[in-house]
Amino acid sequence: MPSPAADRFDHLVRIMRALRAPGGCPWDREQTFESLRPFVLEETYELLDAIDRGDLDGMREELGDFLYEAVFLAQIAEEAGHFSIADAVDGIAQKLVRRHPHVFTPDGRPLADAPATMSADDVVRKWEDLKAAERQSTGKPAKTLLSGIPRSMPALLRAYEMASRAATVGFDWTTPDDVVAKIHEELAEIALARAGGAPDALEDELGDLLFAVSNYARKLGIEPEAALRRASDKFQARFTAMEDRAASGGRRLADHSLDEQNALWDAVKRDVPMAADPAGPEDR
Repeated sequence: MPSPAADRFDHLVRIMRALRAPGGCPWDREQTFESLRPFVLEETYELLDAIDRGDLDGMREELGDFLYEAVFLAQIAEEAGHFSIADAVDGIAQKLVRRHPHVFTPDGRPLADAPATMSADDVVRKWEDLKAAERQSTGKPAKTLLSGIPRSMPALLRAYEMASRAATVGFDWTTPDDVVAKIHEELAEIALARAGGAPDALEDELGDLLFAVSNYARKLGIEPEAALRRASDKFQARFTAMEDRAASGGRRLADHSLDEQNALWDAVKRDVPMAADPAGPEDR
């Protein structure tokens, strides 16, 4: 018997087909893979924002929007004779079963006695081994460990993912303190590049520093993209509070000296220890 989730998913697929059908919505009928790309990216970030805020109602809504984009893209592909959303769902289901032999039998049934000794790191290494074996068995050219990481990812997240994958084969610092030493090394190299006056060299060294910082976050168990988003939200909330306090005194923030601005900043930090306020100025 179909589950409620299956029924509702099928209903969404039928709606999408109707929107794209002759006599459907003109806007939906005009869309292509390329035109939908910015919407896919926007929905991804809106979902991440809801996760960061711990907004469960927002997550529910954004997951629906995210799912809609997947169904939309698959409908365009199906119309062109490439694949359907059912093919995509079937593909990921089969992949999850194949790459979790410690959880499922080959036909997808949960194991009665799944091993309890595997760690999360063991699972990641096993996943990469199985992925490489799959490519070899199908005759596909071997991929490098890092080749599947898209360049379109946010740079900090891409650095984190690259280092995470490299660590699965043992190419990693031993402790977080080892990365701290690397950060100090990169800071020293930035100072040398500044003294040398070569802009390209300075950019290279600054990139190395950011890469090292992303690795420090990884060794601490922190996803750096999320940490930077949180820091940016914190700065936005505090800076906006500074503007509000300046305005309440009848002066623009720009009319304050740097010492006065620093005093406002210290007061805001003291009085608003940072309850997360990710709302932008337009939401205040």
